[in-house]
Amino acid sequence: MAENEHAVIVHFSYGSADLTKLYALAAKLEEAIETAAVGEFDGHEIAVNGRDASFYIYGPDADKIYQVAQPILAASDFMHGATVTVRYGSYVELVHERRIRIGIGAQSIH
Repeated sequence: MAENEHAVIVHFSYGSADLTKLYALAAKLEEAIETAAVGEFDGHEIAVNGRDASFYIYGPDADKIYQVAQPILAASDFMHGATVTVRYGSYVELVHERRIRIGIGAQSIH
């Protein structure tokens, strides 16, 4: 799908087998992304032990997706230090990507 080639991928340390907070944050992200009509929340992956996890969001404009997701991520207690990959273009035809840390001065990592 050409219109959905950009991605925002959030990788974070979760550290719990209780997935209640993870599911609640995923629901908030999905609702915000849908309401803003900037893309599609495609779900999450989490390690069996609950240690590491990722969220996947796709759409036509990675910057708009990040703009909607960033305040929700920053407000979550377990997102401090999360790495957000903002990818422009498909995985196969990667044009450019940048990485941003949540809660650490929102610094960009290239």
